[in-house]
Amino acid sequence: MPLVFIRGSPLQMKGLYVMMHSTSYLERGVQPLDWLEWEAEILSIGSERRVDLRDKPAIEEIFRSNKFDAVIHFAGLKAVGESVEKPLMYYNNNLIGTITLLEVMSAHGCKRLVFSSSATVYGWPKEVPCTEEFPLSAANPYGRTKLFIEEICRDVQKADSEWKIILLRYFNPVGAHSSGLIGEDPRGIPNNLMPFVQQVAVGRRKELKVYGTDYATKDGTGVRDYIHVVDLADGHIAALQKLSDPSIGCEVYNLGTGKGTSVLEMVAAFEKASGKKIPMVMTGRRPGDAEIVYAATKKAERELKWKAKYGIEEMCRDQWNWAKKNPYGYEGTPDTSNGH
Repeated sequence: MPLVFIRGSPLQMKGLYVMMHSTSYLERGVQPLDWLEWEAEILSIGSERRVDLRDKPAIEEIFRSNKFDAVIHFAGLKAVGESVEKPLMYYNNNLIGTITLLEVMSAHGCKRLVFSSSATVYGWPKEVPCTEEFPLSAANPYGRTKLFIEEICRDVQKADSEWKIILLRYFNPVGAHSSGLIGEDPRGIPNNLMPFVQQVAVGRRKELKVYGTDYATKDGTGVRDYIHVVDLADGHIAALQKLSDPSIGCEVYNLGTGKGTSVLEMVAAFEKASGKKIPMVMTGRRPGDAEIVYAATKKAERELKWKAKYGIEEMCRDQWNWAKKNPYGYEGTPDTSNGH
């Protein structure tokens, strides 16, 4: 099956894991398409083009010169805090880019899509675990872009039954490839917990800021469903295979472990895996963050024949393996943008 992967910024390493995994399943026709600038060349599969997903003529040219059967779409800005500060940038990037992609796909008869959605579409759920049928109400602009794109996809499929779309609601991807060759290395100050933790562990930053210690959780810190990136990659392969099911129209699946882990529990697990003490500073809640979110996974287990295999110990082990081999990321030099 010839594929095009639309991947995003260095924050979105999941695209690379899926490509590494998918080449074990798929023997031809994989073309990665970068939406934003990468720190460095990391992986070469098939051919690669770097374009802005909002650049319709450039996307048209790629589809004219290739025959794609399906698209896996990861691209988009994804920092919750930044989205609160810069909502228009998020709506412009995430929504317009996806609409452009769908228009081009439709024009070229490529009507199979796996879309990277997010558990942020559940907002502040009144109960957990979150099932796919829960009411949707994103708590921040980033989450709303995912929610709006989901609705766009449903409308597109309803208007044209030839479309087959699977929406994957990710929970919190962490970890790294067990080889230590691929991991998460965001520019500047990380927006997510575990990249920040690893940068403290290797000495790039002095301490970890913990946002919110007064939540109604066992230790006062936010609870999330952390999923190993390799499990996430396997989930994409399962979704891609599911697109061949004649009954599929527009379907949604959670990708998570079904277990909630607090910030302090994740830090403790990383300290155990790395043998490093992580200094922490407790501070106030971050705008847009929910209290407790974790997945109900039975639907994915039943219909995709997929289930997460790895726990937080393996996630932290693999993330530390990546970090100690690449303390300054792919460039191998200290980040001077905001030292400590």
